[in-house]
Amino acid sequence: MKNLLIITYWSFKDALVQTYTLPYVRIIRKNIPEKSKIFLFTIEQEFHKMTDEEWQIEKQRLQKENIYLIRFQYSKFGIKMAFRFLGIITNLFFLIITKKISKIHVWCTPGGAIGYILSVLTFKPLIIDSYEPHAESMVENGEWTRQSKAFKILFWLEKKMSRRAKTVIALTEGMKYYAKEKYKAEFENYYVKPSMVNLQKFSFEEVDNKQLIEEFGYKEKIVAIYAGKFGGIYLKQEVFDLLKVACDYWGEKFRILILTSSPENEIFEMAEKSNIPKEILKVKFANYSEIEKYYKLADFAINPVKPVPSKRYCTSIKDGEYWAMGLPVVITKNISDDSDIIEKENIGAVIKDLNNDEYLKAIKKIDLLLGYDKKELKENIRNIAIKYRSFLIAEKIYKDIYGQ
Repeated sequence: MKNLLIITYWSFKDALVQTYTLPYVRIIRKNIPEKSKIFLFTIEQEFHKMTDEEWQIEKQRLQKENIYLIRFQYSKFGIKMAFRFLGIITNLFFLIITKKISKIHVWCTPGGAIGYILSVLTFKPLIIDSYEPHAESMVENGEWTRQSKAFKILFWLEKKMSRRAKTVIALTEGMKYYAKEKYKAEFENYYVKPSMVNLQKFSFEEVDNKQLIEEFGYKEKIVAIYAGKFGGIYLKQEVFDLLKVACDYWGEKFRILILTSSPENEIFEMAEKSNIPKEILKVKFANYSEIEKYYKLADFAINPVKPVPSKRYCTSIKDGEYWAMGLPVVITKNISDDSDIIEKENIGAVIKDLNNDEYLKAIKKIDLLLGYDKKELKENIRNIAIKYRSFLIAEKIYKDIYGQ
């Protein structure tokens, strides 16, 4: 084993690198020779831009672990990105040659497209991590059309990289059937690794937030939480229609906490459109480093992923975090394996259709769960996180792939 190139398509400060990539990079680091180097490629978006000082601090910190950061600037799909893409490929090609890279390990599809081209040019093995559909997901979310150049190029690259990779780490078992049908691809080594959770960071027993309960006025209230954006892969107005049903059901006892980077005025506009009283809604941006103390304020959580076909093959990080905090989850149908787990394990509610009747069924189900012994409910749900989202799953996979 020589050196390893890991390719993501996110900014270093993005939670998708911090929580969805770096913990796994460190597990890989443990399973390769001490002197081997890992080169981690990131692509910086403007809203996650780091100062030069921040960048140097992170680079030096990771170099102590023999992990070397690389970054390029992000551009949207178009001519500008095409030229930038050529520059990225050229630079990484020479890095593979000069740094004696032995394997290319990519995260998800956009990063996988870069890895595929480099694998062809250098004959290095390609490993795809967090393998899921991306091109079809963009169409289903309404961001692209099937006739668009962006869709055609990315879908073609997905097909090519799927056929080239001998080893993939998918988010769900069903992804291998999707790949066989859509890409005509089969794999020598197929692993399943949903999005894992730091069970120490996310633990309802470890968080003390009595001061926040007083500050927010949440004592003896039923609090719903949603942490995330609106639009894209997530529902928008439907979230507030659901919350309005909850508001009518619980009345004065009900409160809503939304943790988001979306503009606050847009959130209040959608809430007003669903006739939700402004005084029961709190909107806040929370840094990932402290998000668990806000999760502990909640009695249940909402994960409003659009129930489109490709989401059956993805995994939501949020569910694992919510479960680790002992929270029942309201989710849409056919989201990863999570919708099935929630229904089978009786740890939340699955919305089958986007209408008020289904929303009311979901709220009544949550009300029933909240009537159980609180500590026992939280412990039961946390055990689901331990069963399905423990890093031990990832450690076994990486040891099998990279272990000496």
